[in-house]
Amino acid sequence: MSKSDLLGTGAAFSNARRSGGRSERGRAKAIAQGDVPAYELVRVLLEQVSPTPLNPRRNFGTDEEKTRFGEELRQAQLSACVVVSRSAYLGLWPDHESRIGSASYVLINGERRFRSALHVGLESLDFVVRDDLAGSRTDFIDHLLAENLEREDFDVIERARGVQQLVETCAEDGREHGAKSRAAERLGRSPSWVTNQLVLLELPDEIQLMLSSGDLPERDGRLLARAAKDRPGVGAAELLALLRANKEQEAQVKAAQKEILRDAQESVAVRAQDGASQAGGVTEPEQQAQQPARGFFGGYNMCGRGGGELLVRAY
Repeated sequence: MSKSDLLGTGAAFSNARRSGGRSERGRAKAIAQGDVPAYELVRVLLEQVSPTPLNPRRNFGTDEEKTRFGEELRQAQLSACVVVSRSAYLGLWPDHESRIGSASYVLINGERRFRSALHVGLESLDFVVRDDLAGSRTDFIDHLLAENLEREDFDVIERARGVQQLVETCAEDGREHGAKSRAAERLGRSPSWVTNQLVLLELPDEIQLMLSSGDLPERDGRLLARAAKDRPGVGAAELLALLRANKEQEAQVKAAQKEILRDAQESVAVRAQDGASQAGGVTEPEQQAQQPARGFFGGYNMCGRGGGELLVRAY
C-alpha cells in the first residue's frame, strides 16, 4: 500500500481540526476571528456520503487489498477524506441528484479509503468538508483530477478520462476554443501533453484495457494512437501487429548500428597500429552508425546491408 493511500494527497485536509462539538454559531464566530480554518474534521456516517460519479478512477483494489486497508483504517485513520456538502455539489450538477441519492455529502478525495471502510463494515470515518472546492465545475474537476494525478496507481486510461472531463468542463458555456490550453494551464502541463492523453481514448477497447493493466507501456499506446489516426477503422489486432513489426525493425537497426560501430572501432585500432589514423574528424563507418533508427512510426525502415553499408528506405 502506498503512503498516499494512508496519508492522502494534496492540501485539502491540511490544518484541519475536529469540530469538538462546537455550535454552528460558535464555529462561525471562530472562523470570523481567524481562530480556526473555514473547514474542520468531522466524523460522518458512511451512509451519509456518496462518491462523486465524476471520479475517473475505477480501480480501487481487490477485495483482499480493501480488507487489509479497511482493517488498518479500523486501527487508525491517518488522514481525512474530503467531501463537499450536498447543496454545494447539486449547485454544480443538479442532474446528479438521483445518482447521489439522499447523501448529505459527496466525496471528492479518498474514495479508496471510503470503499475499504465500507468493505470491512466500518460505520464512520473522518472527513473534511470543503465547499470552497465547489466554487465552479472547473474548480471541482481540477481538484478531483489533481489529487488523483499524484497517485502512483492512477492508471493511464483513468488519467486520460480525467483530463477529458476537465477539457469538456473548460469548453462549457460556448468556450470550446482553447479548452485544451486552459485545461493544460490548470494542470501545469503543456497542451501537447493534454492532446497525448486524449488520443489514448480513441484506441480500441482491447488496447485501452492493456494500457490500464500496465501490459502495454504508455509510450507504445501513443505510437498506436498515431498509427490508428492514419488508418481509420483499423482493429486492435492489426495495430498490435504493426507495433510488433516496428519493434523488430528497431531491434534489427540497432543490431546493425552496433555492428557498424564495432567495425569502425576495429578499423581505427588497426590504423592506429599502422600509424595511419586520422587526427580529428569522424570516419565514414562512424557516420553510418550515427544514423537514426526509425520504423513504421518514424519514417525509415532498414532494408538490408550491401557492400558494408547500412541501407534505409524512406516511408
